[in-house]
Amino acid sequence: MKINGTPYRSVWVNEKDGWSIHIFDQTRLPFSLDILRLTTQQEVAHAIRTMQVRGAPLIGAVAAYGLALALRQDASDAAMEQNAAMLAATRPTAVNLHWAIDRMLNSLRPVAPENRVAAAYAEAGRICDEDAAQNEAIGRHGLELIREIAKNRPAGTQINLLTHCNAGWIATVDWGTALAPIYMAHDEGLNVHVWVDETRPRNQGAALTAWELGSHGVPHTVIADNAGGHLMQHGQVDLVIVGTDRVTRTGDVANKIGTYLKALAAQDNKVPFWVALPSTTIDWSVANGVTEIPIEERAASEITHVAGRDENGKQTRVQITPDGSPAANPAFDVTPARLVTGLITERGICPATEEGLRSLFPEQ
Repeated sequence: MKINGTPYRSVWVNEKDGWSIHIFDQTRLPFSLDILRLTTQQEVAHAIRTMQVRGAPLIGAVAAYGLALALRQDASDAAMEQNAAMLAATRPTAVNLHWAIDRMLNSLRPVAPENRVAAAYAEAGRICDEDAAQNEAIGRHGLELIREIAKNRPAGTQINLLTHCNAGWIATVDWGTALAPIYMAHDEGLNVHVWVDETRPRNQGAALTAWELGSHGVPHTVIADNAGGHLMQHGQVDLVIVGTDRVTRTGDVANKIGTYLKALAAQDNKVPFWVALPSTTIDWSVANGVTEIPIEERAASEITHVAGRDENGKQTRVQITPDGSPAANPAFDVTPARLVTGLITERGICPATEEGLRSLFPEQ
């Protein structure tokens, strides 16, 4: 995707030195486009923990490069296993992180230590290329859903979509999951408009999704998290499409906190609720998302303070709660499969059921 006409991916290897890694500091967006250079696995781990880099597919890709960086320092079996475990522990909910680390280890264990660095960079590069291709395919399949809405409307009628959190190209290596069909619909000339949930407490919708859509020229409106149900009641949402950090084999969906409430409102108002994901986000070992998916509990300060830009253009943080008031901060919730209209994957769309998923991925 492009920023001011220049094409970027969300992670890339430095062209000059051939080994360090670049990412965007997503904690600085939308007010500052800062590019970070990562040179050690500790810097990669810090970037993941602090959400300088975020989004399930992108976390996995960056962690893969983090292991490659670690191998530059020590390519022994013991060090590789230790550093892989450290990177895998940086965040608990997104399954892509563990998938990417496991894939790297399975690829590298048979390789002699002296050849592991080159092999690690090659495998991490393949993970990135595959993610971009998967997300482009997700976009094509999801586009059909938007085309179907347009086909049943007078030509040029606005199609209103609602999304939660950020599932765009900066949450993946390229294209994005939930936003990929929207970009393609816009580029095709369909009259799409996106309601963008602010997504408290970190405001990934207001800060990141709005920035992405605006940079691409997609019409959008930022709304408070609690406004979605009202809009659905009044017929102002044609389709909800979100991303996910983990999907069980039975179709339960873990996504940013607040997604479950949108699904409930969508069901009550008969609004289709679709979830876009690459197959790397499916956790085939889990059946019950509510009881089995670990939910990350993040710092209370994300609730008690908010980041923004003041009237002088300076980025700052301000406290919004009384001194002494405690805060709880579960970062994700689980939407049961019964509330999900269907899943959009790189191989097509399917019901949010084990049978539906296995029809697309019979090898599992």
